[in-house]
Amino acid sequence: MSAGEKLILALDVSERNHAIELVKRFKDYVRIFKVGSELFISSGSKIVEDINKKGRKVFLDLKFHDIPNTVSKAAIAATRLGVYMFNVHASGGLEMMRRCRDSVVEVCLKENLDRPKILGVTVLTSISKEVLLSELGIQHSLRTHVRHLSGLALKAGLDGVIASARESSMIRNHCGRGFLIVTPGIRPSWTPPDDQKRTMTPKEAIREGADYLVIGRGILQHPDPLKAIELINLEILTA
Repeated sequence: MSAGEKLILALDVSERNHAIELVKRFKDYVRIFKVGSELFISSGSKIVEDINKKGRKVFLDLKFHDIPNTVSKAAIAATRLGVYMFNVHASGGLEMMRRCRDSVVEVCLKENLDRPKILGVTVLTSISKEVLLSELGIQHSLRTHVRHLSGLALKAGLDGVIASARESSMIRNHCGRGFLIVTPGIRPSWTPPDDQKRTMTPKEAIREGADYLVIGRGILQHPDPLKAIELINLEILTA
């Protein structure tokens, strides 16, 4: 996988036209674009079709978390949209993840569709160990919880997980080399701090074992976004 293939550009904007302009501007440098809740709700599912028509892939970041039947139906709908990858909350449990995966495999075989990669969200990068304990009532450590949820996603047959780069090495050792690790919370040195707590630089994340880096503000808020992409790719290559 080349440096450019490891970068996922987060389209964290609210307007469809703005998102399309960003795809046009960066499609020669980025192959996967993330569509999250804000853009999907404001623009509708057509945004996925728009990006696919431009020859680029979509990571649909809606973090499905519901009863198994509901998540399975949402997963089928995402598959029919033609997304490259999408995610579900691993904390939804083994049955939810397994039925989601099985439903996707079944519909792809029946309708001759490309099977999207399904990723389990472990612990959001905005959550600290203190929040995990005091607010969510999880008694064991954050790393132990991430390790457990990653193993559960692997057992359910998912392709990988969404996790902080700080846990990537542990996940790689626990789940093996074929298991995808997609890391948000990537912060180049020029990016100001925000609500994400467990962050790493692109170089650190790759060294820890991440397969894909999700970056939005670090590129889009840079005075020269193309220069930012160039610097990030250089970090990936030198890692």
